[in-house]
Amino acid sequence: MHAMLLAAGLGKRMRPLTERVPKPLISISGTPIIDRMLDHLVEGGIKEVVVNTHHLAEQIVAHLRLRQAPSVSIVYEKNLLDTGGGVAQALPLLGGAPFLVVNSDIMVLNGIQPLVRRMIETWRPDMNALLLVHPTVRAFGYSGLGDFILEPDGRMRRRIEREIAPYLFTGVQILHTSLFDNCPNPPFSLNVIYDRAQSTSSLYGIVHDGEWMHIGTIDAIAHVESHLKSLI
Repeated sequence: MHAMLLAAGLGKRMRPLTERVPKPLISISGTPIIDRMLDHLVEGGIKEVVVNTHHLAEQIVAHLRLRQAPSVSIVYEKNLLDTGGGVAQALPLLGGAPFLVVNSDIMVLNGIQPLVRRMIETWRPDMNALLLVHPTVRAFGYSGLGDFILEPDGRMRRRIEREIAPYLFTGVQILHTSLFDNCPNPPFSLNVIYDRAQSTSSLYGIVHDGEWMHIGTIDAIAHVESHLKSLI
């Protein structure tokens, strides 16, 4: 299975830090966030990863050259394409089969089983999208309304306006290439893709059994680092 790592965002909420360092390269407890996610992919057996870049792209490219694994292909976005548009542009490099898509700026720790391996082993042919979700009540630093409602059979639906959902999206997912057939012109969000999967009852979720931490502001970095120390 191939994977795509999304690394083209501007990191606006973390300015002024992200005016000189792209958010994926911000270090948490001495390790850049992007490396933590790439390590998850390698641990799950992923050998080829596509990374899209835009903001301060040269820093991300230079950093990735220092890694021995996985093998990385870079896709440059001259104009921001949003999450869905970025994946759509990279489809020719993603192998033509279901593939992983992960955010490069998230902090997620394994549970009992490595999370990428667990995702791959859970994937079934009747799924068009499988998202790793996390209970909002156990999400460190999160105060939102949640993203998804999970049914007993594993199917999901997106939260509607003014509704409170018990699960948030972690930023880790497996998507089927068919969801991108006749997709809108970029920029467009992956929410469009989730809606397509939901419309055919093929949007599924799996609840993460490890830690997920919200890193949305500069102040959150110190809180996350402190929380990581408490887990040791």
